[in-house]
Amino acid sequence: MSTRTYPADRTALILVDLLNDFFADDGKLNGLIAPMLKRMDLTARLAHLIERSREKGVRLFYSPHGIDEHSFDDVKSLLPVFQGALDNHVFWKGSYGGDFYEPLKPRQGEVVISHHRMFDSFVGTDLDQRLKAHGIERVVLAGLTAHTCVESTGRHALEAGYDVTYLTDAVAEFTEAAQRAAVDLSYPTFGHSVTTIEGFVAGIEPATAA
Repeated sequence: MSTRTYPADRTALILVDLLNDFFADDGKLNGLIAPMLKRMDLTARLAHLIERSREKGVRLFYSPHGIDEHSFDDVKSLLPVFQGALDNHVFWKGSYGGDFYEPLKPRQGEVVISHHRMFDSFVGTDLDQRLKAHGIERVVLAGLTAHTCVESTGRHALEAGYDVTYLTDAVAEFTEAAQRAAVDLSYPTFGHSVTTIEGFVAGIEPATAA
């Protein structure tokens, strides 16, 4: 467990893809990921993480996946997974599936980033701009999926100069193998810290007076 500290006024919790198509029973990808969501008890864990972060004054940044019929017009070699999303309107902008899952949705005043179309929450979005506007130096990653969007966002944050923490019990994947690849191999390589929800919460320090 990490002993790293997290000044509340300089730390952002980035919550990736807390959307109905993943979490809702009738979501388009729920049937595929539900076994790992249940194994990780992820909805309850994320709800706890969100509530404790709010209580301690950490700013929440919600990063939603979202595509439409023109999202990949400039992409000549589209990955099959994204072609499938396009064909089946997965994470479709303005749709039920692309909306935030009710138990985990942002509150008024919390930061909602513009939609990312592939894995990385920074590319083509306002995430970096919004982080800098709020004076964020440390980012903490949670959400879905562990080995794709969460990992890719953390890698970009590292390259952009942020201090990066991954939470091992606040992410899930479609398979155990992908989960282990992210948590055991990628996160220690691309993060300054790899810890649990409780390890992060315990390290949050009150915001300094202006």
